Amino acid sequence: MGVIVGRSTPVVAALLKETRTIPVVFVVVVDPVGSGFTESLARPGGNVTGFQNYEFTMGGKWLELLQQVAPHVTRVAVIYNPTTVPYGFLRQLDATGPSLGLQPIHVPVRGAAEIDSAIATFAREPDGGMIVVPDIFNVANRVQIIESAAKHNVPAIYTNALHTRSNGLISYGPDTPDLFRRAASYVDRILKGEKPADLPVQQPTKYELIINLKTAKAFGLSIPQTRLTIADEIIE
Repeated sequence: MGVIVGRSTPVVAALLKETRTIPVVFVVVVDPVGSGFTESLARPGGNVTGFQNYEFTMGGKWLELLQQVAPHVTRVAVIYNPTTVPYGFLRQLDATGPSLGLQPIHVPVRGAAEIDSAIATFAREPDGGMIVVPDIFNVANRVQIIESAAKHNVPAIYTNALHTRSNGLISYGPDTPDLFRRAASYVDRILKGEKPADLPVQQPTKYELIINLKTAKAFGLSIPQTRLTIADEIIE
């Protein structure tokens, strides 16, 4: 028997509709317990285990980062697709924002055609920024989101390196290639006889802070030296 490696929540959900016996190792899944893939993180209990890419508590870190690079911001758009977003991020942002003097405002979009109008509506009031939460929809439509944020002068924090390398302002999130490298060890262990049910779901151990200085200049923002010093990558 082989092993299937699945990337993303929709892919793993589709795989589990087909098999509950063939071992599956997932990568880039946010909430495996909430999605019904595993019984718990410590004891998955079925034919699935793998490598989670985000923890919901990261919501507070994204808000703090936005506040540091754009201190004028008081209103924070949280853009997401209601059918694909892990709702734990929304709850975390709602809970953390007020303690930082920030007002999270949900901006649901159900299709690419709604992105620009949704951001434009938010931007009609001043002092706005944006958090682009981990959502497969946001990754797939990253270019449109980034272009709209620039068009309407809404500085945004992204959670995936792909966004910053596509001219997004700043991203902070897990090192995705490292998760795939680590997943290879689970594939090897399963092929040698271990069961997914007995292999705990693993958390990220490496994170990336990527700053796009060209984009910061376009927004008229000055990135604090403390952030530039610890950045993993600076795009000029």
